[in-house]
Amino acid sequence: MGKQNWKPGNMLNPVPAVMVSVTDKAGNNNIITVAWAGTVCTNPPMLSISVRPERFSYNMIKETGEFVVNLTTDELLRACDYCGVKSGRDVDKFKELHLTPLAMQHVSAVGISQSPVNIECRVRKCEELGSHTMFIADVVGVTVDDKYMDETGKFHINDTGLVMYSHGEYFGFGDKLGSFGYSVRKNRK
Repeated sequence: MGKQNWKPGNMLNPVPAVMVSVTDKAGNNNIITVAWAGTVCTNPPMLSISVRPERFSYNMIKETGEFVVNLTTDELLRACDYCGVKSGRDVDKFKELHLTPLAMQHVSAVGISQSPVNIECRVRKCEELGSHTMFIADVVGVTVDDKYMDETGKFHINDTGLVMYSHGEYFGFGDKLGSFGYSVRKNRK
């Protein structure tokens, strides 16, 4: 068995499939699906999303400098896909998908109530990179669904049914294979 050399392309997969909600200055809401999202920094907490300039939500983000990253679950998967193929120019996605806008504490953009995690973001920097513009943002607030909290106050994010995206297909999480540092941890007796 050998290896093949391909032309340059982004093969960094899987990636989170997130629903990004935005609100313009007139109070109009929209949701876009973004697969190019990721952590930028821990301290201060920062993340990035990359959006094509032709997307309806692009100018809403540019205008307000705010958005909410809503983590997607298996229960939200149909809505996630729909928000990636339908334009807010043509349809009210909150209304069409029976999603509930959730007022956020730190940004004017609304979150999606049905999402287990809503990450409030304020744009720090825009980088026009080619097909996409990367919005590098400060995380200014996080809201979590308390039904995934245990009696000790621990949030069990892996119990929420998060989904990921890989080359045009959606996947759920598989089996736990290890935990950070397991390769060097001494066995407990």
